[in-house]
Amino acid sequence: MTNTGMNMRGKITFYEEKNFQGRSYECMNDCSDMTSNLSRCQSCRVESGCFMVYDRSNYMGNQCFMKKGEYSDYMSMMGMRDCIKSCRMIPMHRGQFRMKIYEKENFGGQSHEMMEDCDNVMDRYRMNECQSCNVMDGHWLMYEQPQFRGKMMYMRPGEYRNFMDMGMSGQRFMSMRRITDSCN
Repeated sequence: MTNTGMNMRGKITFYEEKNFQGRSYECMNDCSDMTSNLSRCQSCRVESGCFMVYDRSNYMGNQCFMKKGEYSDYMSMMGMRDCIKSCRMIPMHRGQFRMKIYEKENFGGQSHEMMEDCDNVMDRYRMNECQSCNVMDGHWLMYEQPQFRGKMMYMRPGEYRNFMDMGMSGQRFMSMRRITDSCN
């Protein structure tokens, strides 16, 4: 049995300028469009919890995983080209992790069920790419390059038939990692 810990609260504060300067916006849950709160965001402080931040509204575009810490100039630290436009709190998961990955869109091609991190799908499964998946348990990060490098995408339980629908056109994922960080 899994326990997602939905009663757990996270807290992240966004600032318009680098080094925690300018107007700020405090967030303790998902925010699909931050532009109504701040015109731009160039630094942030995660006081508790874990968050995914996105450079487009509605949880689209480039993503970055943030855990407790201070990010005085997140754009240069994280390699993001644009301001944070939306964020999603990641609930702490206790229990098993399960995800089935597919080589092709719409759950086509070869498939493999995963319960552990995979640093290289080509080496482990002889798959050239992963274009769809079904996350059954836990929260995962998928990376465009082996060894958990490059652009990433947050995956929570659900079916993902086509990564292009999530604003990741032409994206291929070559490594996957469970989010096991203590997000408190």
